[in-house]
Amino acid sequence: MTELKSQSKSSPENGAGVSARGEVELLRSVVSSLEEDIVLGRLHPRERLIEDELMERFVAKRHVVRQALADLEKMGVVERVPNRGALVRAYGLEEIQQLYVLRNLLESHAAHLIPMPLPKADIEELRRVQLSHDKAVADNDLGRVFHANVNFHELLFSKTGNPYLADAIRQFALRTHGIRFYCLTYPGYLDQARREHWQMIKAIEECDRPALEQLCSRHLLASRQCYEKAAGFRTAPMQPPIVQNGPDAASIRATPKTEKASARQRRGAGARRGAKAGGKPSRHSSGL
Repeated sequence: MTELKSQSKSSPENGAGVSARGEVELLRSVVSSLEEDIVLGRLHPRERLIEDELMERFVAKRHVVRQALADLEKMGVVERVPNRGALVRAYGLEEIQQLYVLRNLLESHAAHLIPMPLPKADIEELRRVQLSHDKAVADNDLGRVFHANVNFHELLFSKTGNPYLADAIRQFALRTHGIRFYCLTYPGYLDQARREHWQMIKAIEECDRPALEQLCSRHLLASRQCYEKAAGFRTAPMQPPIVQNGPDAASIRATPKTEKASARQRRGAGARRGAKAGGKPSRHSSGL
């Protein structure tokens, strides 16, 4: 569960007409509360966000609520639909695939940039943050799990030393808020995500960069698969997110070789079928 830091840090510059200190603090509270509601599934994809109801709930003026919805729209978790108003954003299958391709590129590259060996003080910092995540998972407190997970990934990717990359990762992680809830409730996922965090720390300790890159890539997959399954999209069979003892570094490193071998076998079979039919196998028909 890759997921990163909440963007509910609104400021006077963000809010048109939101200038008084009390209103700025209220704006931050409204954005943070709605963000958490979306992540934890209290608000569902395509659910309407009605201004009057939000004004009553947060005891806020209309311009504060409208600015909160505008901030959430910028974050990518809310969309405005003509004649319907603001809705919790829902994604189509192609959008999800495109979004996760980009997230995978960013986070795998970040894993490639984390310096190894990492100073012991930095590793201990990762450990301390992960212990907080462990406690939240043990208590089954989904709100704390969300925030502790955000803290772990923000800290992890800050170790790249590239704040622009870390910010890009954060921005695209925000867009998947409405997707991640389906994973939070999937049996065994929280414990598996927790263990994968520890495996990332271990890979850093052992200066095993290939294992870290594979773990970061794999970590993203579960939430996408859970959402696709819940939305009824026809995709490849979902892989269970729970592994009894967690993958070790050797099995992670072996995965790409296995996949490449399978791809070569498929291409070879396609070429043979093409030759049998009397045609020449093409670059496109081989799946390249």
